[in-house]
Amino acid sequence: MGRADVLRTIRDAEADAKATLEKAEREASNLVMKARADAAETVSKGRQDSDAEANAILEKSRAASEKEATAVSSEGDSELANVHDSGEKNRSKAIDLVISNFDQS
Repeated sequence: MGRADVLRTIRDAEADAKATLEKAEREASNLVMKARADAAETVSKGRQDSDAEANAILEKSRAASEKEATAVSSEGDSELANVHDSGEKNRSKAIDLVISNFDQS
């Protein structure tokens, strides 16, 4: 093997090594980009899941609050009706008492 053949073999080996290195760098870059995309997707999915769970919790709490508010409102309406009825029943007695006290003065 002559000197020219040795140099050509060295150049070919260097070219192959350079091509292999460039290919490895491209693959590494692609892996990094894919990993970043996967990480971004995972973060996005996690946010969506946590938002959905938070909304479900809020809806459940809202429904429970509305149910309790309805019960309290019904109880208040019942008490108000009782007070009104009691006032209606005692109105004539109160009028008589006021007139009686007025006459005594």
